[in-house]
Amino acid sequence: MKKQATIRRQKKEINAIMGVETPFDTPKPTRLINRILQIASNPGDLILDSYAGSGTTGHAVLALNKQDGGNRRFILCEIDEKIARDITAERVRRVAKGYTNAKGEKVDGLGGGFQFVKLGKTLFDEMGAIREDVKFAELAEFVFFRETGRPLPKVPRGKPRTALLGTHEGRAVYLLFNGILGDRSVAGGNVLTGPILAELPPHAGPKMIYAAACRMGRARLQAGQITFKQTPYDLAIT
Repeated sequence: MKKQATIRRQKKEINAIMGVETPFDTPKPTRLINRILQIASNPGDLILDSYAGSGTTGHAVLALNKQDGGNRRFILCEIDEKIARDITAERVRRVAKGYTNAKGEKVDGLGGGFQFVKLGKTLFDEMGAIREDVKFAELAEFVFFRETGRPLPKVPRGKPRTALLGTHEGRAVYLLFNGILGDRSVAGGNVLTGPILAELPPHAGPKMIYAAACRMGRARLQAGQITFKQTPYDLAIT
């Protein structure tokens, strides 16, 4: 009886948040996940839920951060795109920003936020090499996010994408890959050399340049405030 009452209470909670009947018969209790996180996590931890479903874990993380002032982050994975978009993400969005429940009562938000992203195709083969069918823009999205934690900036309409992916906190991120320089130089412009550097859009500050190889000496790299990272090896997930 107690178990059934808990299930009914949790279904009532999520339906009140969403304002409609949801398809989840046995949603995880928010208070239970909150308690587990209290015991098993620290205020700065990253929480992963590989079967996010109704988004209870994200809700519990935001609630616990509100309670103890923590800065826990979360990754929620949901294979059903409709559920991920319409329920998982929508629930977390509502509890973060605030919402009006089924009774018409305003519920204050817990604070925090998140990014909703779709899993793209695999960029690397089983040996860790970049797949032959990967396009520049696809690798650029991965490189920029890995370097900055931010999505790749959009290019203004009518302007082509360049090797300069964008800047973050004063640092520019470049990618030499797949003939982005028009295949005018060494290895299709994928190798960092002095002439290649002169082709790149300028940036008066630190520069992070991803390329297949580098033919510039350490002194010149330091003078140009350049950090070289080799693809694909420096893109390995660790």
